[in-house]
Parts: sequence; structure tokens; C-alpha cells
Amino acid sequence: MANCADSDLMWTVAFTQPRSQRPISKARALDGARVAADLWTDLVADLMAGRGYSSLDRVTGVASVSCIDVGPIAMKFFETIPTNPAKRSRMRAIAPVVVSGLVLIAGLACGARPGAAQAPRITPKGDPSIRNDSIYALVVRPRDFPDQPFIYLFEDGVVRFEEDGRAKRTYRLVIQILTQQAAEQWGEKTFSYTTGRQRLTVNWIRVLRLNGQEISDKPAHEQESIAPVAQEAPIYSDTRVRQYTLSGVAPNTIVDFSYTIEDTKPVVPGDFYQPWYIGTGHVTRRSRFVLDVPGSLTPRIQERNIHFARRVEESHGRRVYTWSTTDVPRPAPEPFAPDSNPLYPQISVAAPITWGGIASWYAALSRRRYRLTPALNQQLSTVVMGAQTLDDSLRAVHRWVAQDFRYVSLSLGIGGYQPRMPMSVWETKYGDCKDKATLFIALARRMGVAAYPVLLSLTGGINRSLPSAYQLDHMIAAIARPGVPDGHPNHFLFVDLTSDLTPFGSIPPQEQGEFALVVYPDGRGEEVTLPADPVAVNRATFKISGQLRADGTFSGRYVEVETGSRQYNLRSAFATPFGDADRERLTRSLANALFQGATGDSLVSFNGRDLGAEPRVALAIKEARPVSSAGGTEILTLPIRDYSRPDILADLESRGYRRSPIDVESVVGPYEEASEFQLTLPDGWHARLPVNVDAESVFGRYHAHYAQHGRVLVIDRTIAGSTGVQPPEQIDALIAWLKQVARDDVRYIVLDPGDGSG
Repeated sequence: MANCADSDLMWTVAFTQPRSQRPISKARALDGARVAADLWTDLVADLMAGRGYSSLDRVTGVASVSCIDVGPIAMKFFETIPTNPAKRSRMRAIAPVVVSGLVLIAGLACGARPGAAQAPRITPKGDPSIRNDSIYALVVRPRDFPDQPFIYLFEDGVVRFEEDGRAKRTYRLVIQILTQQAAEQWGEKTFSYTTGRQRLTVNWIRVLRLNGQEISDKPAHEQESIAPVAQEAPIYSDTRVRQYTLSGVAPNTIVDFSYTIEDTKPVVPGDFYQPWYIGTGHVTRRSRFVLDVPGSLTPRIQERNIHFARRVEESHGRRVYTWSTTDVPRPAPEPFAPDSNPLYPQISVAAPITWGGIASWYAALSRRRYRLTPALNQQLSTVVMGAQTLDDSLRAVHRWVAQDFRYVSLSLGIGGYQPRMPMSVWETKYGDCKDKATLFIALARRMGVAAYPVLLSLTGGINRSLPSAYQLDHMIAAIARPGVPDGHPNHFLFVDLTSDLTPFGSIPPQEQGEFALVVYPDGRGEEVTLPADPVAVNRATFKISGQLRADGTFSGRYVEVETGSRQYNLRSAFATPFGDADRERLTRSLANALFQGATGDSLVSFNGRDLGAEPRVALAIKEARPVSSAGGTEILTLPIRDYSRPDILADLESRGYRRSPIDVESVVGPYEEASEFQLTLPDGWHARLPVNVDAESVFGRYHAHYAQHGRVLVIDRTIAGSTGVQPPEQIDALIAWLKQVARDDVRYIVLDPGDGSG
């Protein structure tokens, strides 16, 4: 809902590019979904390079998400990540402070202890509750950490919330630099804040020798500017960026900095939310987190995998919670661990509000934003002209809003949260997620359809038990299905108006199965779980058929059809028409990718922006030579993929005891892929057939079948993933299944020519 431009330095923000410009979703172990994805991306990339394009924006897929931290938690609290102007959220994410790796400090290193219920008072001269020499004395010997570029000697967060949502957050980080790479990373610091409702104070930035002697007590250069605006998917915001260049940063030095962000004007009264992730994969010597709230306020606090007790003190009308620890253990990352790995300690803090309260806030903010003018009513008539049914009309309006309006966000002040009027969006022909969703809702209501705004997180993972608008950064629309009662799982049909290549009735894969909040005009809210397509819906089929002549040449045909989440690479690749020369190059390149040296002809494609068109591509293959002679036999190189991954198997088997749960989806993916190769052999030729493989488990299913019917050699391979999370004890079952799949490590087949045919 908000926009990352509204996020201060400590706020992690998910952004959404137009979905036709987003990168392809994450690779999985068996990488089934990447076969065609990589193929089409690479082939079209070559064409773009030939045309002089500087990016792959139009062909990089549509199903995944990117995110940027606008000063993410001090760049994830620890690492300065330059603001990327091209990657912003559509709704100004009232973005939460997500601090990674904070585990708060042990008393031994803290020096003087603050008085009861009194949070540390940090000034530009320092924190009197912390002795600097005790922190600098924690330096390590670099040879003891050869795999670490730097060490966190101390990380500290002191957060003060008020009942109305105002906040003051002060952070400090002390880093020991071990390598030149780390020196380059920490030699530049960038902070951001939102004018009008936030204040940024950089308390100090200094560089020291390992003995604590100062090299520089202030930055060598400082500059403040407005956040840059990207040419693609631009967002205009009131964010300011302050950048510092540090002097003297090198291996065997210490960087010590502290800053404060004050939220002076909360967007949602009484709302705050702060998750802390303890441990970031880097060695951390000391950490402390202090939460300071009014004594009359009882925040919601969730602790996960916290193995030390927090301290709670009350005095003078305040309550102070302190978490502290020393020498934070670093759980080794394990393959197929869930994104929200429960091994990592986490503290989540939120205000005592409800999802209903958030719905009421947004309903009031957007209540007068659905009015249509006579001119826009007339335009609606034009858009639905020719529609035979109400469903046809909704499809026409969906396509118009999703595809004919550019993504531009004017996230200045309240504009980061409140949608623009439909007439303004129509006149300018642009809008962000909330603008486009609001336009669609207004048009649907004009046609007599009950439609509502839906708030969600684009990256998913909302903690439903801690209601907060800070967890919401995106908006789609819901259409009430006539005749389906409230509360029924199929009551709503959801549409994402920023996903220009997603057919009507579907939502992008990363939104499926996630929490969302439907907002009714009277201020009520309904908590829903967005529908998820079954694995079988997300399917890709590849078929190669043809004839092998006795001289070893092949001619045939290739057909590819993709549905569900698998369709986006094809749609994106063919979203813009190709000229004759480009089509010829693409056809030749695809044929050569299947059979080295082959040529292609008669490419049959589709319009990727026609949301009713089947994502299907076909072409003729000529002059291929898939066989090579060897001692009186012919060796056939298979043009379809095998799924054997001995490297993954070896890695899993070498690890021994497993601690992390297993994310089933990351093994293959929530989709199916079927490949078929039908080859008519010359008279008298016979194939030496491999053994069939059938492997099924909770992690997926795999089938590989080989047969020869007369002259026709038929090879079928099908792999299907699954979803869910399995306990660590299932690692042996996963290894066993992967071994079964690895039995089909068949890339070549031996052909025996008939007498006199060779």
C-alpha cells in the first residue's frame, strides 16, 4: 500500500515492477521450470542485443518479485545497498522496520547499565551505557575467519514507540573489516528518509584502527539528494537520500556508525510493526535490542527460536524490554530450507490493533475515490462494445486496465496510500497498483458487479497473528461471484491489474496461497487466503517428432505449450511482434538449441498480450544431425532434458545430520513438465532401450519410459513437483527419491543399424 519511497533507512520495502518486466522466479534443485525459461530468455536476449536494446525488460518473465531495501534496515541494518530507482513498490509500503541479525548485547560488554525502565539515551557523542573500549576489544584474528569478509563486533537497536504510532529508532553498528571487498562495501553509506513525516540524524560515522585509535572522525564527503526516478516503472516520491563517503576504510580497520530515524507523523494512527531477525550469516560478537513503550501499552510480541530470556522493567510510566546475547551462533545454510527458516532467531513486535481496524482505515481513505464521470462512463461503453455477456465485459475491462495504462506512481505525501481518481488515471493513461485496481473496481461497480480492494504483501509471508498495515505493500481487486455465499472459498475472483500478462481469473504465482485483506465500503474487512492453482494447472509440454534418415540427418517438428505459472516466459517473449528478420533468427536459434547445427522454419507463435490465446509455439526442424557413428553403431543424442543431479545428491549426503525443515516446493517447483521425443528410425534400425524409471514420493513424481514400436522410438519423461514443508527427518526420503530420479541419467541412446543400411 505504501511505496518504498516512503520507507526510511531502516524500512525494508518490497517493490513491484510491471510484471512483464520482472525476473523469472527462483531456480529449483531439479530446475524443471528453467528449461524453456532459459531457452526463450536467452534466445530473445540475443535478438534484443542485435536490435541494440540495453535491457531485457520485456522478456524477463512475469511471475516473480524483486525487492529493494530503501536504506533497508540500515540496508538490512548492516549493509548499505544503494537505492535502485527502477525498483519500487506500487503502494507506498508503510514498510516495516525489518532488522536482520540483531541480537542484543550482553551485560559484560555494555559497561554501565541504564536505570530501571529507562532506555539508553544516545547522543552524537555516544551511548553512555556502552563502553567503546569494551566493544573494540572484541576484534578477532582474521586467520580464524578465512571465509568471512567482515565481523559484526556490535549491533545495537533502541526502538521507542508511542501509543499513537510515533517512533524513534536509533541503531549502531561496529564492523571489523577483514577484506578489501568488505572495505569497498562499507566505505560508502547511504541513508534515506521521507520528508514531512520523518527526521534523520546521523549521530556519528568514524573509522578506527584495531586498537581503537581514530583514523577519521567524520565522513570525507556528504551529499543529500532526492531519490532518483527510474525511466522504467517510475515512482515520484518525497524520499531523500543522504550518502556519505568514509575515509580510511581498509582491511584491519573498524567502521563504527550510529543514526536515528524519527517518525513524527504516523500514517495509520496507533500502528507499528517491527520484526527482528537475529543472525545474518556473519559472525556477530555482541548484540542488543531494546524496545521502549508506554506502560499503558501492551505490544504484541512473538519470539521464535530465542534461547535467552528477555529482561522487562517498568518505571516512570514506561516499559522497557531488552534482548541481549553474545557470540551469536551461525547456523550453516542447508539446501531446500524454507525462506522463513525456523532455525534463525526472530522477534516480532506489533501494536495491539486488528485487521478490521486496518480495513476501516483504508475504507475511509479511499471512500470517495470510485466516482466515474460521464466521459469515463462513455469510455466504458466503448471498451465493452461487442461483449455478449457480463463475463465478456469484465474480461474486456480487465484487459484494458491491465495493458493500456502505464505504470507510474505519484507517491508524494498521502498519494503514497490514497488512490487517484479514476478520471485522472484515464486522462493520464498511467497509474500504480492502487490506481489501476481502483479504476477497475469503479468500472465493475458501474456494470453492477460487487468489486472490492484487496490489500496484501507482494512478497507474501504476512504474519496473520500480528495485524499491521506495515505488512501490506500491494493492492489487487476482488469480484464477488454471483450466487456464491459469503465465506465460501470460491466467493471471490481476484485480479491483479498490474500483471499485464496474467489472464482474467488468475493471479500471479507469488500471490497464490497468501494472506490478503478484502476491504468493504462500510469499513469491514475480510481476511482471506488467495487461491492457489493445483500443480497440474502449471504445466509445460514439449514434443519433438520427426524422422531420422540412414545418413544420420533428422527433420521434424517441435511444439511447446505452457499453462498456469509456466506460461509467462512464452507470453513475455512474444508480447511484442517480431519482424520477419527477427522471426527468422529466432527460428534458426531455437532449432539450433535443440539440435546443434539444425535450421528452423515455419515458426508458429501467438500474441503474448492476447490473454485468451493459448501459449503455444511450434516450428519445423531441418538439417539436424543428432547421431554420430561409433564402431558400427550410431549414438543418438537426446534433445530432451534429463533430471539427474549427482552434485545435489553428493552435497546432501555429505552433510549428515539436518536441522532445517525441507521446503518441498524448492526441490522441483509447483508445476509439471512433460517431454516427448518420437523418432521414426530407418528400416531395420533398433534402439538399445534404457530401463524405465518410476519414482514417486512426497517431494514429487518422475516417470521416464522408453519403447520402440516398429520403426518408431518413443521417449517420455514427466516430472511433477509438490508443495508443503517436511520435517528434517525426511531428508533420507528426499535423498532416496533423488537417487531414483538419478537412475535415469540417460543422455544418449545406442542405435543398431540394420544390415546394409549404414
